[in-house]
Amino acid sequence: MDRRSFLQRLTFFGGGVVLLGSGACKCSSSSEAPSQAESNVDPARLTFTSAEYALVAAACERILPRDEDPGAKDAGVPVYIDRMLRTPELAQMRRDFVQGVAALERRSHRMFQVGFAQAAPAQQDELLAIFKDSPEGSGEAHFYELLLVLTLEGFLGDPSYGGNQAGVGWKLVGFDTVGSIAMAPPEGWDGPKCLHTCGRHP
Repeated sequence: MDRRSFLQRLTFFGGGVVLLGSGACKCSSSSEAPSQAESNVDPARLTFTSAEYALVAAACERILPRDEDPGAKDAGVPVYIDRMLRTPELAQMRRDFVQGVAALERRSHRMFQVGFAQAAPAQQDELLAIFKDSPEGSGEAHFYELLLVLTLEGFLGDPSYGGNQAGVGWKLVGFDTVGSIAMAPPEGWDGPKCLHTCGRHP
């Protein structure tokens, strides 16, 4: 099955995947204090350090690589993940995901003596396959599941969340005539405002 068919199968209910943040990003007046590890986050990012962001971008691109169609990075998927994981209600997911990023980086250095972002595409695929095929319930398998879901969300979700830039994901699966009803966020939802105010800095 080619990528277009795969994505069309995923979206046959009539619109992209369900955003984890669509019901979770309810801006709160209280905000978590950043942990010591989070204090090293790249000022240009909300969740990741520069090295972590490079790894996430590379991993997303292996899930949906650019070919004759745009890939994950073209659609802004890494930006989506970086933004969405800063919503307070996804704090546990953020911790799990960042731990998975660190585990993937360690495995890459152990196997190939380079970081994941610097590894060859075939090596990156091999590493991701190890995580995908890890025992159910393991941290590695959980990270791969989060990576897959967040990548698809960022590629097919509402562009107001930071991904699916210029609607490239919708166009790929034939939703280039999406109307205002399909594009409307949940009632009372302001995606850009929430992403701005629910960032690392309250």
